[in-house]
Amino acid sequence: MNASPTIALTRREFFSRTAAGIGGAALASLLDPRLLASGGVLGQPHFAPKARRVIYLFMHGGPSQLDLFDHKPGLRALHGQELPASVRGEQRLTGMTSNQKSLPVTSSIFEFKQHGNCGAWVSELLPHMAGVVDDLCFIRSVHTEAINHDPAVTFLQTGHQQPGRPSLGAWASYGLGSENENLPAFVVLISRGSAARPADPLYARLWGSAFLPSSHQGVAFRSSGDPVLFLSNPPGFDASARREQLDAIDALNRHQVERQIDPEIETRIAQYEMAFRMQTSVPELTSLRDETDATFAAYGPQARVPGTFAANCLLARRMAERGVRFIQLYHRGWDQHYNLPSDLRLQSQDVDQPCAALIRDLKMRGLLDDTLVIWGGEFGRTTYSQGKLEAANYGRDHHGRCFSIWLAGGGVRGGTLHGETDDFCYNVVRDPVHVHDLNATILHLLGIDHTRLTFKFQGRHFRLTDVSGEVVKPILA
Repeated sequence: MNASPTIALTRREFFSRTAAGIGGAALASLLDPRLLASGGVLGQPHFAPKARRVIYLFMHGGPSQLDLFDHKPGLRALHGQELPASVRGEQRLTGMTSNQKSLPVTSSIFEFKQHGNCGAWVSELLPHMAGVVDDLCFIRSVHTEAINHDPAVTFLQTGHQQPGRPSLGAWASYGLGSENENLPAFVVLISRGSAARPADPLYARLWGSAFLPSSHQGVAFRSSGDPVLFLSNPPGFDASARREQLDAIDALNRHQVERQIDPEIETRIAQYEMAFRMQTSVPELTSLRDETDATFAAYGPQARVPGTFAANCLLARRMAERGVRFIQLYHRGWDQHYNLPSDLRLQSQDVDQPCAALIRDLKMRGLLDDTLVIWGGEFGRTTYSQGKLEAANYGRDHHGRCFSIWLAGGGVRGGTLHGETDDFCYNVVRDPVHVHDLNATILHLLGIDHTRLTFKFQGRHFRLTDVSGEVVKPILA
C-alpha cells in the first residue's frame, strides 16, 4: 500500500495559514486556478460599475500644466519677477533648484484658447485634444508629496512612495480578473518621446504585483520581435509538442501542490496555460492588418510604426474591444528642466492626435461609456524657471503641489472643469485632489470600494489607498 503524500509546511507557513483561519473550503477557493487566472477575488464588484476597463495614458516625466491646460494669463505681467516668498511658503525644492539664487516667474510662451461648450482652456500645442474637450473631465488640482520622479511615479502607481506595493493595474486584476481568458488582465505598452532630453528610466515594479499573486502583474508588450518573449515556438517545436510539454510540467506542479500547499504554484500553472493560449491570441491582437486606412489616418502618421505612442493607442483600443481589464501606456520624455518650448512641442506632437483619435474611436464603437481613459503624469512643473530665463527659452523643475490630469468615459462627467489653482499656478485653492483620492475614484468607477479591496501581508491588511482617499464625487456622471 502506498503511503499518503506528505504535506510539507514550514513553521512560518503553518502559523500564517492557521492564523488566517483558512479552512478546507477556503483553501479550495484559494487554490482554484480559475480565480487566479481570469476571475477576481471579489467575484462581483462591490456595486454596479460605470467602467469595465481602464486605459491609462501615463506621461512619464511630469508634463507642464502651465503650458498645456492651466491657463494663467496674469503671469505675463509678472514674467521675470521674483516668485513671492508668500506663494512658495515652506515648500521643499529639489536639489536642482534649491540652491538657485533667483526663482523668476515664467509665463507660458504658448497661446491658449477656450474650446467646446465647457469653455476649457487648452494650449496651442494640443489642437486635436482641444477638439474633444466636451468628452474630457479636467482635474487641475491634483497634488502629491513626492518631488522626484521615482517616488512620485511609484506613489501614483502603487499608493506608496517606496517600492514593494502592488500597482493599480495589479489591484484591478486581483479584484476583478479578466474578461478574456486568452489575454492578460493587465497589459503595459511603452513608447519613447521625441524630446531631445534623455528619458528617465521605468522599472517593471511599477506594473508589478508585489505581494499579490504574480498572475496579476502587468505583461509588458514589446514593439519588435515577439510582442512577448518566447511567444513563438522554437524551430522544430510545434503546438502539439508544446502542449505535451505543458501537460508534463502541469503534472509535476500538481504533485508539488499535494506535497506543499502553496497558492503560488497554482498561479504558475495558470500562467503556463495563459502563455499557451496567448500564442494564438496575441498575434491576432497585435496584427493591424484588419484596420482601415481611415483608422490609421485618424491616429496619425506614426500609427503604422510599431512602438510609437500612436500605434500603442490603436493597440489599446483593440485590447479594450477584447476585454483586457487594465491597459497602461507609458510615454517617456516629459521632464523639461531646460529647452521646454522645443521639447514640449515635440512631446505634444507625439500624443495629441492619437489621444483625440482614441477618444473618438472608443466613442464611435460604443466603448467609451464603459472604458475609463486617464491622461497625466506623476507631478507638474514649477511656475519659476529652472536655470537662466531667456526670451524664448526656459525650463521648469518638478512641482507636486498642483498639476493637471484629464479623464474621459467610464462614468466621468465630460466637459467638466474640477479644481482651481492660485494666480501663480503654484498652490491649490479649490477642490484639492490627492493621489489617494484619484486612485479611490478610479477603483470606484470600476465598482470597487477602495477601503474593502485589501490583502493581508506580514500581519497587515494592505490596500491601494493605504489609510486615506476619498472618491471625487463631483466628477462622476
